[in-house]
Amino acid sequence: MRRVLSTIAAALLCAVAAAQAPVEKYLNETLENSDSAIGELKPLDERIDSFLRVWSIRGATLAVTRNDSLVYAKGYGWADKEKGERMRPGHTLRLASVSKLITAIGIMVLQEEGKLNLLSPVFGPFGILDAYDDLITDDNYFAITVEHLLRHQAGFTTAYGDPIFSTRRVMRQFGLKSPPSMDEMIRCQVTLPLDAEPGTVSEYSNFGYLLLSAIIEKASGMSYEDFIQEKVLRRCGCMEFHLAGNYLSDRAAGEVKYYPPDDSQEISDFSGSGRMVPKCYGGNDVTGSSGAGAWAGSAVELARLIASIDGLFQRPDILMPFTIMQMGRYINDDTFALGWLTSTPEGELTRTGSFSGTNALVKLYPDGECWILITNTSTWKGTRLARETQPLLSTLRRDYGKYLPRRDLF
Repeated sequence: MRRVLSTIAAALLCAVAAAQAPVEKYLNETLENSDSAIGELKPLDERIDSFLRVWSIRGATLAVTRNDSLVYAKGYGWADKEKGERMRPGHTLRLASVSKLITAIGIMVLQEEGKLNLLSPVFGPFGILDAYDDLITDDNYFAITVEHLLRHQAGFTTAYGDPIFSTRRVMRQFGLKSPPSMDEMIRCQVTLPLDAEPGTVSEYSNFGYLLLSAIIEKASGMSYEDFIQEKVLRRCGCMEFHLAGNYLSDRAAGEVKYYPPDDSQEISDFSGSGRMVPKCYGGNDVTGSSGAGAWAGSAVELARLIASIDGLFQRPDILMPFTIMQMGRYINDDTFALGWLTSTPEGELTRTGSFSGTNALVKLYPDGECWILITNTSTWKGTRLARETQPLLSTLRRDYGKYLPRRDLF
């Protein structure tokens, strides 16, 4: 009996090793070299290389899935040019506002667990964050729901600057001696009046997703990061995501180096230290943005996450079909989807993210393909670079999608 069990165990170990082999291949660039030998895909690589040259981007990573199968994963250019480190598919990069999709998934998990729903009030006697009620002077706050935050309809304004990326202004305005924690940021901002009645106007708000991070903590009884890791990422098989640091010294193992636009000038450290720093390393409180923009991960693991919430049947989803439909449902051109940036009547979903040193684009198409491109360099166009990246992916998909191998590297 013991010998039989040993044989079974050995067979299982061989199966696991065989399943992991493709992963090791693409992480070690063996896959990249073999894919480069596919003649039909050489122009795809050349177009991406040309795109990087035109925009002076040091490096990028691409992942493509079809029907929940990873069919292509490749790094281009440099992960760290100064050290001669080439970009690999397994390198992790800051995801900027793609983090909002991750946060929205966390909210939907809590809804399925019965700990909140999209119509739950955020403030007020029955609100999730009722601890801040005594600081509120504008009664419109009590009409804000979780869905308003997810859809950027809570009524917050950025007319005086985005508080998440105006740390030194917030410190001066509220007499703080150090960068605000999430709790302090909320305490400061809820004393200000809203710009519009909740539910009437769509205006993109990073602060709204910071509130969602706090809601996750209150409803789950866990820290935001621990909840997302345990209830979202690990359930999808994603093990390398982490909240990004602010400085080069905070760089995690396997993380790329970030580059601002060429000829950019150093700016004052967000912390108020008086130091001059590159904008991508100290210009903003990346870590403090939490669920609005702090996550870092690889294009491959991000593709794995998307494959776990896309409603296809080849890979188990971590959300129920109705929840997935609810997240991506198209309402109209002026209404944000839940976590996604845009949706179309045909079912095409888009999520973008941009920081200094980062540009990320996720495109999920109705036919089951998902294309992800992330760079470690920003350009003078800032968030508008996504407008240039989307036509690139559309062209690559149209011209070369049919040549992508039939395989599953997950």
